[in-house]
Amino acid sequence: MALPRRRFLHLAAGAATLSAMSRFALAQAYPARPVRVIVANAPGIAGDFLARLLGQWLSERLGQPFVIENRPGGGNSIGTEAVVRAPADGYTLLMVGPPNAITATLYDKLNFNFIRDIAPVASISREPYVMLVNSSVSAKTMPEFITYAKANPGKLNMASAGNGTASHMAGELFKMMAGVDLVHVPYRGSAPALTGLIGGQVQVLFLTTTSSIDSIRSGSVRPLAVTTPARLEMLPDIPTVEDFVPGYEASGFFGVGAPRNTPAEIVAKLNMEINAGLADPRTKQRLTAMGGTILAGSPADFGRLIAEETEKWRKVIRFAGIKPN
Repeated sequence: MALPRRRFLHLAAGAATLSAMSRFALAQAYPARPVRVIVANAPGIAGDFLARLLGQWLSERLGQPFVIENRPGGGNSIGTEAVVRAPADGYTLLMVGPPNAITATLYDKLNFNFIRDIAPVASISREPYVMLVNSSVSAKTMPEFITYAKANPGKLNMASAGNGTASHMAGELFKMMAGVDLVHVPYRGSAPALTGLIGGQVQVLFLTTTSSIDSIRSGSVRPLAVTTPARLEMLPDIPTVEDFVPGYEASGFFGVGAPRNTPAEIVAKLNMEINAGLADPRTKQRLTAMGGTILAGSPADFGRLIAEETEKWRKVIRFAGIKPN
């Protein structure tokens, strides 16, 4: 027997109210057990440091452990896929970084679509790179380097932390925009790439401030420019690449993601708590010490940033014809 229309609408409204109340109650109770934060890279790099810094903050604020789990491999696709396949309940999160924007184009066949399958939760920060040269390189300034590189195509070697890594992308973007021919030499990580630069096996390297600042201060390498639009407080005398290559910008972006369909109330709660952590003076000081710029904002803001970075590196990968190893 069909329900009268008024009775049907009344029941439907009641069901919607109960559903909204249950979602609110779910968010209020979250988290009720430990939360995993997957870092799809090895320990000791920027994303891992940020995950541990924010994990400690969230653990203290929300009363449950936020456990950092490193799952490197496959250009970070192994760790990312683990989050994509996890239940959408807020108990498995992903530390999002540059590799996510790069691998979306670099790999033709992934078992997931990052932009579709990972819900943006909160942006954290941007980390700059520094363009470094071996101390034996005659060029002392960026204009001198560009002039020499153009006069000697293919005679300067450019190291990276590996094919398709963020340091590689920063270098390829420079090559594309400055119109220079540098020979790419991929290493297995930032540390051996820096060792190769110091030893003179390669002449130029784009590296994060976190990984390079000690070598810069010791004089083992020479910084020519930073890759952000503005100079860095920690390297105030070093110009930007953009000063000489208009429009150039390259930096590592970091944030938190979750499996798609994670309840919006849980995403909003995490976003609020992460932004509170980024406003905390102790957290701000530690991020600033890395040379980072805080990027607190809404999930939608982070989603736009991910889309922009993905499109930016898609163009570089296509232009340079980069293929995965």
